[in-house]
Amino acid sequence: MMKKTRLSRVLVPAVVLALTVSACSGTSSGDDPTAGDGSAAGSVLRVNWGGFPESWAPGAEMEAGFLRVPYENLVALEDGEIKPVLATKWEQSGLELTLTLREGVTFHDGTPFDADAVQLNIETIQDTPGPYAGPFQVIESIDVIDDLTVRLNLSEPTPSLLTTLTTRAAPMASPAAIEAGTIAQTPVGTGPWAYDEAASVAGTRLSFGPFADYWGDPVGFETIQLVSIPEDSAATAALTSGEIDLTDTEVSEFSTLDAATNVERLAYPAIRNNPIFFDRGPGGAFEDVAVRKAVCYAIDTEVLAELEPDWTVRTQHFAEGEQGYNPVIAGYQHDLAQAQELYEGAGNPTVDVKMLATMFNERQMQIYAEQVGELGMKITVESAPPPQYFSEWNSGRYPIGLGGNDELTPFDWYSSWFAADAPGNPTGVESDQLKTAAEKAIAAGSSPEADALWADVTKIISDEALTCAHVAGEELLAWNADTVTGVAAPSETWETNLVNYRDLRPAGS
Repeated sequence: MMKKTRLSRVLVPAVVLALTVSACSGTSSGDDPTAGDGSAAGSVLRVNWGGFPESWAPGAEMEAGFLRVPYENLVALEDGEIKPVLATKWEQSGLELTLTLREGVTFHDGTPFDADAVQLNIETIQDTPGPYAGPFQVIESIDVIDDLTVRLNLSEPTPSLLTTLTTRAAPMASPAAIEAGTIAQTPVGTGPWAYDEAASVAGTRLSFGPFADYWGDPVGFETIQLVSIPEDSAATAALTSGEIDLTDTEVSEFSTLDAATNVERLAYPAIRNNPIFFDRGPGGAFEDVAVRKAVCYAIDTEVLAELEPDWTVRTQHFAEGEQGYNPVIAGYQHDLAQAQELYEGAGNPTVDVKMLATMFNERQMQIYAEQVGELGMKITVESAPPPQYFSEWNSGRYPIGLGGNDELTPFDWYSSWFAADAPGNPTGVESDQLKTAAEKAIAAGSSPEADALWADVTKIISDEALTCAHVAGEELLAWNADTVTGVAAPSETWETNLVNYRDLRPAGS
């Protein structure tokens, strides 16, 4: 079954898990029913996301289900509104975003959270090659006004910057750990759970215990243990037997899960992906827009949706109601005759390229490669382990790639993949029409005209076939209702492998 996470899934037999996950979920039988932080004493939430991050450093690509255990953001997005987290107030005007920080917050290693920490984190994200660097390039400089005030100086009006700061693009990590170079393997944040190396087992279990100096409200579980069971059937067996409390899952497991009286499940939209043509510079395999359109018409995303029921075919990246959505965009519905006509009109140039895949998207890529092969083009899908995939699929080494696009705003999407200086645009090619449209949309800031202008940008990206074959996938969660309550779709949008951990409580507590 095709997994949709972006993680390294290290094989761990369920029998090993049973031996290594030693703590029990729920409430201990001691005299004090609560821990010092208000959570149930001895309570352990055991969660399986099928693997572990390759890096915990700010700017690295990691799933939200991992990141949001030790880390917190400056702000959060709830019901369409920006809410305070580590920043309590903000003021954005023109080319400045000034943040007032929460007083009395410390990182798990005792380092104070202050304006210097914010500056170092954002500069680290800017300097880290990957999907999150692009939207932060708009920050030209950062001024530390005082310990609790930081000003971001922008190169152009960017009303979406606060939204970007709510996402997994911008966790706040300890500056001491960043400077020591240990942050990649040892997360140090400000959240209610701190990494407990002594209670962790490499490749099998990551344990996060209560952080006594946490600034916020009490949480329900004292400890969170993240485990690695990459095989869906093994994860289902561990869940129904009570070895774990919550896991991601797949449609293929539904019959087994639904037969268990102690298991509940839900689905929420979490994944947006699409092929992107990287080699579109002079002489490139996909320089000609007609060739790109031919590929787009040759791909039949309905086939994918039939094989994988949790995938939904879309015409574009943004959903109706989101800024950037354009109702005029029809997308590229499968039409092989139209594809052949376009390819022949371009002179049938030789297209023999490689595309990097990994364990969770290889099947999808193979389907697309076979469909494009009907035109006479050759796309060879190479498989790589997740660490190599994440570092190389969009690096420019491969002319075409398929990956998740989790950007929430059109500015971020454009800045990440299509602008001339975007990290996801290795050839640096951008049409004058797209550049002009984007400049107008950016200049509009948060004015009433901005939505229509960003919709124009999205349409140009579609018309130029810079990307196509949009699909949206669901995250499927299952949990043991005998051990945990409060599971719901996360408030964060378009984030995979996630529940709102703070809302969870041991069953019966």
